[in-house]
Amino acid sequence: MYAVVETGGKQYRVAEGDIITVEKLDGEVGNNVELGKVLLVAKDGQVQVGKPLVEGAKVVARVLRHDKAKKILVFHYKAKKNIRKRYGHRQPFTRLQVEKIEA
Repeated sequence: MYAVVETGGKQYRVAEGDIITVEKLDGEVGNNVELGKVLLVAKDGQVQVGKPLVEGAKVVARVLRHDKAKKILVFHYKAKKNIRKRYGHRQPFTRLQVEKIEA
């Protein structure tokens, strides 16, 4: 059994027991969060596709940790003008473990 869920503007294919990294979500470490935007559920060879969401379906996941990704460096410059700007960014994320898929 697997499902396709949307969170943080991205879509993820998840099954029970999977560990996924998503955009930062509210929720304490160790607590469960519900992902309600379920786009597709496949169970025993039968596929339910939502229009746009599957009615009554949700994915329950446990928050494993909150952290920041590796730093990316951004460098802007204008040639021949001696204009340079350098800064970094670390995107926050949440690591989830999928507990169950309810369809």
